[in-house]
Amino acid sequence: MFYSLRGQLVHLEDGIAVVECAGVGYKCFVTANTQKELLTLGQEVTLYTHLNVREDAMDLFGFLKKEELDCFKLLISVSGVGAKVGIAILSSLLPEQVFMAISTGDSKILTVAPGVGSKLAQRVILELKDKVRTAFCYSNEKSVASNFLSNNNTSKALAALTSLGYLSTDVMPIVSSLDSSLPVEELIRLSLKSLAGRF
Repeated sequence: MFYSLRGQLVHLEDGIAVVECAGVGYKCFVTANTQKELLTLGQEVTLYTHLNVREDAMDLFGFLKKEELDCFKLLISVSGVGAKVGIAILSSLLPEQVFMAISTGDSKILTVAPGVGSKLAQRVILELKDKVRTAFCYSNEKSVASNFLSNNNTSKALAALTSLGYLSTDVMPIVSSLDSSLPVEELIRLSLKSLAGRF
């Protein structure tokens, strides 16, 4: 029903942003990642939105980035994952991290979100692994997630590092920061060098 809201940010509190459009204030539930970027009351903002209709309420969810909205909609399509859990996951992880967790089968990373146990995390992986390509490949846009998907070298490097026992939560930010055009061996070498400096 609502694709987006553009207006003045008039109120901000934990998990909630109110955007005033033509004299009407719309209360949007937001992720921690979106909230971090909503810094100044009175600024004009655009939020991509999802209207969640229940028997007893109509809740509006707002996201600064289209990728975050798409990831949210993908997550809540999983049985057992409601809007609150979707917001919790995207408050703990970036969309590209959720994508990588799904594409690599790393259910453990999803359990960092409040309310997500191992069984639910495994269900998310199971139900979304085949859908994630469609959800994150944008024909005319580039994002970190689509770069991961389209660049086989990056995916292979990440898979190799996780097979060596490194956690995807540790290696994902490192691999994503490297030049994706590099050979797999070079991506692995540079990642290992960076990891060695951490521990």
